[in-house]
Amino acid sequence: MKVRELAVEGALEFTPDVYTDERGFVANPFELVSFTEAHGGPLFPVAQTIHSHSRRGVVRGMHYTATPPGMAKYAYSAHGEALYLVVDTRVGSPTFGRCDSVSMDQRSFRSIYLPVGVSNGFVALTDETVISYMISKPYVTADERALSVLDPALGLPIPDGLPLILAERDREAITLAEALRLGVLPDYEQCLSADRGPRAGSAATGATG
Repeated sequence: MKVRELAVEGALEFTPDVYTDERGFVANPFELVSFTEAHGGPLFPVAQTIHSHSRRGVVRGMHYTATPPGMAKYAYSAHGEALYLVVDTRVGSPTFGRCDSVSMDQRSFRSIYLPVGVSNGFVALTDETVISYMISKPYVTADERALSVLDPALGLPIPDGLPLILAERDREAITLAEALRLGVLPDYEQCLSADRGPRAGSAATGATG
């Protein structure tokens, strides 16, 4: 499995080997040994797995979770194609404000690890795009936060000519500068503590995205 460190500190891209024959293919989007070696520690305890299904042009993001409690994620595309986006929203992080992206599809099965406190989301590039997640906390609506995916200061690589479909909360989301001014962004040191500490959460009330 190949590993790439993203421009956002602590975020990682994984590209597995894909084995094909006349029957089809086999791929392993997650491999514990590779993750542990790249991350420097064990995988977070998985509190929930989630699938999101989207048609072409759907944008889900940019989302992050209030810290505490914080939430780490591991995600890949089980079907279709997506451009997955990550922005460092942790105040005090050495890469605060930086962004990166991972191209996901069912040929490469690239996956992404998202540490606690970063903002993330994706653009579905095809119909029938399914993103599969492992997450470290049950989803709690009250803890969810959103930034504008169209914030010009972020300059996210949204493909030109794609008719974008956003939920109301994402259309109305604030910019990174506004979130910083309002003091609603996660603190880097608290995010690191949440990454290292217990990750048990309260009862789930919804689904991510």
